Amino acid sequence: MTYQIVNSILWCFVLVVVTVSFFTSNVNSSFAKNFKIQGFKMNVIDQCWRLNLEWRIYRSQLATCSLGYAGKMTNNIGEDLISYKVTDPNDDPINPKPGTLRYGASRIQGKVWITFQRDMHIRLQKTLLISSFTTIDGRGANIHIAGNACLMIFKATNIIIHGLRIHHCRPQAPGLVMGPYGKIMSLGHVDGDAIRLVTASKIWIDHNTLYNCQDGLLDVTRGSTNVTISNNWFREQNKVMLLGHDDGYVRDKNMKVTVVFNYFGPNCHQRMPRIRHGYAHVANNLYMGWVQYAIGGSMEPSLKSEANLFIAPILGSKEVTWRKSNGIGGTWEFHSIGDAFENGASFTKTKGGNVRRPNYSPQQRFKVVNAKYVRLLTRSSGVLRCSKTSIC
Repeated sequence: MTYQIVNSILWCFVLVVVTVSFFTSNVNSSFAKNFKIQGFKMNVIDQCWRLNLEWRIYRSQLATCSLGYAGKMTNNIGEDLISYKVTDPNDDPINPKPGTLRYGASRIQGKVWITFQRDMHIRLQKTLLISSFTTIDGRGANIHIAGNACLMIFKATNIIIHGLRIHHCRPQAPGLVMGPYGKIMSLGHVDGDAIRLVTASKIWIDHNTLYNCQDGLLDVTRGSTNVTISNNWFREQNKVMLLGHDDGYVRDKNMKVTVVFNYFGPNCHQRMPRIRHGYAHVANNLYMGWVQYAIGGSMEPSLKSEANLFIAPILGSKEVTWRKSNGIGGTWEFHSIGDAFENGASFTKTKGGNVRRPNYSPQQRFKVVNAKYVRLLTRSSGVLRCSKTSIC
């Protein structure tokens, strides 16, 4: 009798162990499968942080995920990082109050990581000038900067702009405004761009939605360089992106910009981007039509267009590129490597010569994916909807 009881207990124990092992194995297998599926759908930047369900606790992990010419943004984090939360959507361009966006972006000095207490519509009274080593992180809230002035990065470095909706930006008359590091300065006329870079370096602009501005959506000008523009949604705009100030500003020959995993369209007309003087690596972007052209330039810029998907409009120009004749006769470099074309799209390449490589450092380097996956890689472009209980 005792033997039968012991034997029964032993078999029950074995059954429990087998059941638990089977369940655990299936859970782990399911998790691994889910990770693999999600990873396949996400580009390399998003895989770096979006699979972490506790991203709200580890927000600064984002700074390790950038690539391209901006490199890793690890100068924006560390033990001396100041966490600042925007609680007030109001704006005072000269004497900003604590809790407002301008106070965190312009007044506080040092490494500042800015988040938002709740959904906000911020109508800036004057252009917001962002100090060096500042991150504006809109994840987890619905943040609109719209209806008047917008953002400028002026003689600053190491800045991340992530998760903002910036739209309906208007020109601004000259006037006084708080500049970087809390200094009041006189700012000239501003054209009405969503984001403008002026003599800026090491800038990462990621997962923003930009549209319907008076001038352009994004300008990289006056010697700005080492910029990465990734995972953004550009739509409803005539002039989208300008790289290089004007034909006479030769300092922009040193400009280096990476444009990757962005979604252009619908209703984008031109400048995706337009390049002057410098070099741009444009890779794994989706172009949903254009009116005049998709990529153009002047003053002999260099472009490596790699594994993008160009979907030509049903009516109008099918040609992706445009070149302004400057009478120099010169050394244009517009190269298309592994691009995909639909609806009759065409790309006029530079004949002869070698394709100029980005020459990324190890921290900047990334693998460009086959163009057939571009729809998947850009499906989450623009501001992400971040839930507390699921992947962002």
